[in-house]
Amino acid sequence: MRILGIDPGVATIGFGVIEATRQNSTMVRCGVITTPPGLPLSQRLTLIYQDMRELLQTFHPDEVAVEELFFNTNLTTGIAVAHGRGVILLAVEQENIPIYEYTPMQVKQAVVGYGKAEKKQVMLMTQRLLRLDKMPRPDDAADALGLALCHARSATSLLNRERVFDPSRYDTR
Repeated sequence: MRILGIDPGVATIGFGVIEATRQNSTMVRCGVITTPPGLPLSQRLTLIYQDMRELLQTFHPDEVAVEELFFNTNLTTGIAVAHGRGVILLAVEQENIPIYEYTPMQVKQAVVGYGKAEKKQVMLMTQRLLRLDKMPRPDDAADALGLALCHARSATSLLNRERVFDPSRYDTR
């Protein structure tokens, strides 16, 4: 399964593409989409949309994992990031690719095994799990790879597959 992880933003959007099987995951590519500061938000969103479409058409992911937003003290930045996230979700939805959303705590739990792990721990485990020679850079790209790994661990787990509803297993008389 090919998974695209996305760490949303407006100035910098991290992406990470992995190939995942039940046994292991390997990195295909990671990086960032950037938009120039000083551009109006509407133009930045247009650039994000165009770059997302190009990413999706280049890597043809089976599924996309996107970080859910949480607002800290800077509400203005959070609103701009929410706009960027909306454009990202639109681009993925238009390609009919399933979208899965994860909180930072869920990513930490899946990658490190502890929901309150430090960011550095997540980055080190991402490097180890993907068998990379060095830490993925920049941080936004590493975060996106962590999201993809989180989804890979969820999507390829036996428990996840057993939860699929099969109406033939139930007597409906």
